[in-house]
Formats: sequence, structure tokens, C-alpha cells
Amino acid sequence: MTLRTFFRISSIAIVAVFGVGLHPVYTAASHARIIRLSLVQGDVRILHDSKGDPLADDKAPWERAVLNLPIRQHDVLATDNGRAEVEFENGAMAFINENSVLEFFDLSLDDGSLTTRLILRQGTGSFYVNPTRDDYFSVTGGDFTAEAAGRANFRMDNFDDGSTVAVIKGQVSVVHKNDNKLLVKGQSFTMSAGGATGTVNSAPQGDDFDHWVSGREDSVVTATNAAMQYSNTSSYVSGFGDLYTYGGFYPIGGLGYGWQPYGVGIGWSPFDCGNWFYGSQFGWSFIGNQPWGWLPYHYGGWLFQPGIGWLWTPTGFGNGSVPVKFHPVTATFVRSGSTVAMVPTNPLDRGTKTPLNLAHIMPLTPAAGVPQTSSGANWKVVKEVPAETFVSHASPASAPARSARTLSSVGASMQSTHSSTIAYDGKEHRFVNSNVNANPAASVASAPTSSTMAARGSSTVASASVVRTANIERQVRTMPSASARIASPPPAARSYASTRGGVFESGSSSRGTSSVTSTRSLSSGSRGASMSGGGRH
Repeated sequence: MTLRTFFRISSIAIVAVFGVGLHPVYTAASHARIIRLSLVQGDVRILHDSKGDPLADDKAPWERAVLNLPIRQHDVLATDNGRAEVEFENGAMAFINENSVLEFFDLSLDDGSLTTRLILRQGTGSFYVNPTRDDYFSVTGGDFTAEAAGRANFRMDNFDDGSTVAVIKGQVSVVHKNDNKLLVKGQSFTMSAGGATGTVNSAPQGDDFDHWVSGREDSVVTATNAAMQYSNTSSYVSGFGDLYTYGGFYPIGGLGYGWQPYGVGIGWSPFDCGNWFYGSQFGWSFIGNQPWGWLPYHYGGWLFQPGIGWLWTPTGFGNGSVPVKFHPVTATFVRSGSTVAMVPTNPLDRGTKTPLNLAHIMPLTPAAGVPQTSSGANWKVVKEVPAETFVSHASPASAPARSARTLSSVGASMQSTHSSTIAYDGKEHRFVNSNVNANPAASVASAPTSSTMAARGSSTVASASVVRTANIERQVRTMPSASARIASPPPAARSYASTRGGVFESGSSSRGTSSVTSTRSLSSGSRGASMSGGGRH
């Protein structure tokens, strides 16, 4: 075969790979889904393979969560003084506020559909849902579950005294035991801890967290829409928007487009910045520590272009007949003697054959005089790399603290900048806003003078105020924690309640006896062009 013939065949093959597009396809029922931690701000922690209440186990092995960490079923994210964002493969997003705990209870594939069941153990989370086909998405907090059948934005708060969900866009079904009710945009549903029924109100005005979420959604939407012109598809791909934000696309003659991050030169190596992490489900995985370091390290391949350097190519995303495969790293491992190295995966690499990028090996162990040549004579592809080759950069972390907050305190903070004290009402058997200054020192300072108190016969007013304020935290902690009273998430339903005319009314899902038709058919489509300007407005 002549060199010209080889390159002609190679070009045709790569064009064919590019032409299949970037549509994520799933064909088997399994728990093989992997999503990503797409943003970390401040203190964020993760617990892998959680069983039961993650806040009840003092010995649970929590770790510091890092950007672009893969998240699997039964993982738990927790924030202290921080926030986090999770991006799903179909365009859905989850945002976690400070002092919150979110469990990924069920991330499964069911006959080509994505089933996502989350548990908000405590705190505040906001969720953008973008289902396709027969995808199912729900969040359980406290005594009820919120299900979204179509595109929707909603916020959930789960605290010791109760839970609430507010719908910002779309519709959300609220499931409590055998009761299923539907909320529409601008409505909220609140249920006290252990309550038999809930109440429907207007959704409260947005706070700082809501504004942050809206900004993040808009940023991802804008970047994703702009990036789709280079992908030969209108289907959403997790992480593709980051490439548009942090790099540029370059045409390759007859091969479509390749991508390279901004600010790198021809000597840049794609695996210069990142760490290795070990997961029980997928083994050793490379974690890119750059904001764009998700898609190029787990999907697609790499080409080295003279005069340009390394370019990532969006290949291997399937054509409707094969599933998308997650790669712990887009590289092939080779070995020569005691030296182990990695070679960036070329789009035309096949199995255990000699990697086409072998001229650009990257040793993982000391090179011990092994020649680094393109002939491949000294290198052999290995399927399993010795464990001692990698070094885990996981950092242990303490367990997250239980958040002793109440719904009334959150509502007050969203409507007023003044702090308020939450006290326990014995008659109502719940916490209420007592309108007492939460600062003991301020309570004493603002109390009447001693001479006035003596004249009124109330010399104990100041000390009583201090005692009452000091007992609030203790009273909150005597209640069952928000995490401990979580109801079991319901199974993925295949039909939903519906409304006409935008009013709140009860209905039955597949858990009951209703014949209401599923609204999932309304949710099909990509997050790309159809979601322009799809943030919270």
C-alpha cells in the first residue's frame, strides 16, 4: 500500500467517524451511567458507595471533591461553605447550595432511557431537567418526592422541620405516598416534618442562590449552543460548552474540526495537568484539573498536527446502534521492560494494535534508558497497568455537619436582610419565627435598663431572652434530622398527573389507577438550539 493510499483511507475513515455525530446512545439496562462534577466552589466533599443515611455514619470515608470528578450511583456530595454543580449526560443539571447534602440514589439505564433519582438529605438544591425519550428525573426531600416529566426548573429545601419545592419553570409532580399533585410555574408546595398533607402557596422571590443558578444555566446554554456548530449534531453533549469557552476549533482538511485549549503552544501535551483517582466501578481515571478537563479525557481521541500540536477530535459517540463508552482516560498504556508509558488515543487506534501516536509516548515511570522511538519495536500495549504506577490524589475529609436550619428561617432570609430567631412553638409542635434578635449580646444590649426593669418588676427579662436565644440551636437539634426522616424514593413512574389551564389539581400517576397520558413526549429534543435562553427568567 502506498503512503498516499494509506492517508486517503485514513481520511475517509475519520470523516465517517465524525459524521456519526455526538448523540449519546444507550442500549442496555444497567447502572453504568457516569456523570460529572462540573463546578466546585469552596468546601465540597464526596462519599462513594454510600449505604443508608450518609450523615449517620461517623466513620464514612469522605473525601475532598475535585472538579471533573466522575460521579456514580450511590455517591453523595456535601457542601460546607461552598457550592457545587453537577452536569448530566442529557443536559440536566443539579446545583447544591451551602451546607447541603445530595445523594445520587439511582443512576441507571432502562431500555435506552435514563433514570435519575436523587435524595436531598439536607439543605437546598436547584434542578434543571431536560429529559429525552422516556427519561425519568426525581428528587426526594423529607416526606415527598418531586418528579419532572418535561423540561423544568425547580428548587427544593429540606430542613429539620419540613420540606418545600418551588417551580421556576415548567411543571413538577409532587408525590406523597399514594397522592400525586401537580405544581406549575410560580407555585410551591410545603410539608412539615411528619405531616399528613402539604400546603400550596406562591413561590417565594429568588435569593442569591437562585440568581447564581440562573447565571450558571445561562452560561452553559450559551456556550453549548455556540459549540454545536462544530460537532455535526444538534444533540447535547456534557462538557461540550466548556470547550467553546476555554478553547478554539480548527478545521482539519477533510476531517472536520479539532479542538485545542487557548494559550498553549506546539509543545503542549494534553496530559500535563491532571491527577489520577481510583474508583471501584471504573478503576484508575485521569481527572483534568482544567475547567474543560472532562470531555477530552473520557471521550473522543487525539491527533497531532504539524505546526499546530495536539488537537482533540469528537469521535466515537455512536450512530444510534452502539452505546457511548466512557473511557477512564483517552490514552493507551504501553510497556517496555520496567517502563510504563501512555500514548494519547488516536481516532483510528484499534484494540491492542500498535498505537498510531506511539511517536509521542508519555512515560509514567522512570524511563530507565528505554528509547522513545516511533517504530514501536520496544513497546507493547498492556491492558492492565501495575497499581503502583499510579498515585491517588484523593484527600480525606471530615464528615459534613448536620445543618440545624428551618424552613421559616429560610423564608425570612429570602424576604428580609435582617436575621431572625427561630423558636419552638409547643402548641404548634414546630419551629416559628419569634422575631427575637438571634445575637444574645444584641438582646442584652437592646434590653431595658436595670432601673426600668426594676420599676416594671421584670429584672429577669434580659436573662430570659438570652436563655431563650441560646436554647434555639439545642431545640433544633433535638428534632429528627432532615436526612434521617427521608422517605424511600418511589420507583420511576411511566405516567404523570396533568393539568389544564395552569391550575393546581390532584391526579394519579402509574402508582394509582389513573389513565392520564404521560407528558414525556413533550420533552424530546436537545438542549442545544431548543434551549436558547433557557435559564431562569
